[in-house]
Amino acid sequence: MNTATKLLCVGAALVGSYTCALAEGYPSQPIKIIVGYQPGGPTDLTARLIAAKMQTSMGQPVLVENKVGAGSNIASEFVAASKPDGYTLLLAAAPITWNPLVYKNVRYDVLKGFEPVANVMTAPEVLAVSTKLPAKDLKELVALARKQPGKLSYSSSGAGGSPHLAAELLKQRAGIDIVHVPYKGASGALNDLIAGHVDMSFMTSMSAIPHLKSGNPRAIAIASEKRLPQLPDVPTVAEMGYPGFEAESWNGLFAPAKTPPEIVAKLNAEVNKALQDPEVRDKLTSQGAVVVGGTSQSFRSYLVKEVERWGGLLKTVKVSLD
Repeated sequence: MNTATKLLCVGAALVGSYTCALAEGYPSQPIKIIVGYQPGGPTDLTARLIAAKMQTSMGQPVLVENKVGAGSNIASEFVAASKPDGYTLLLAAAPITWNPLVYKNVRYDVLKGFEPVANVMTAPEVLAVSTKLPAKDLKELVALARKQPGKLSYSSSGAGGSPHLAAELLKQRAGIDIVHVPYKGASGALNDLIAGHVDMSFMTSMSAIPHLKSGNPRAIAIASEKRLPQLPDVPTVAEMGYPGFEAESWNGLFAPAKTPPEIVAKLNAEVNKALQDPEVRDKLTSQGAVVVGGTSQSFRSYLVKEVERWGGLLKTVKVSLD
């Protein structure tokens, strides 16, 4: 047991906690990381990348299990209801913060039902336009949309996803009227943007970068606090006149609520160790991600901001999914 864990155990003993013995022997059996998305997708690949490094470091199997359905809610609800012993974890994506607002009868609360372990990575939304559109930057795009209200269209990977909400946030902030064309997945949304059947789209950097480097579609803005290292010449939305505009996908590790803090601290240390591995960093950044890491407390603060951001938007934009 390392020094940090010993100190936490001393504090816990003062309040009569029995969790130190559990933490000291943790892990003593295989760990499962539950993913709410299909095998081979970005979240699944991130989970397997982290799991492999954790397994080597912790000396126990770390298995990834896919529980797909209901926009990842099946996986989230399963982990929220699991025993808080550190052996059933969730590798979630950004929709966990707004799914309870757009799906009916969701049985979890992201801030109350889980212990945030660590933010693994973010993938900012990239605003791209068709090469058939005359707008060369965001200011020109907004001006064009204001001249032709209801005429320009944007594609998304589906209603309720991060690209859809990013576009709705832009509509709200810029005061423009553009038409949503939802697809069943990112590939259809991208293909029709490349073909010029729709005018614009927000895409996560992980799905966008391989295509944007070809120049079709044309990236005009990044929805993050800083420019994306993989697209250094593309300005942020904030730089183009909309301060504080952020919309990004992300992957983070969660444990069920009431998981002993000593176990959360150990898991956090293991995730951060994995993220320092050059192989892990190279694979994530080469796919367009930004490696994050940090403390469980900083991840919780990030989640609070995400819930506030999208909760505020969804009070005005009605999105309802079954």
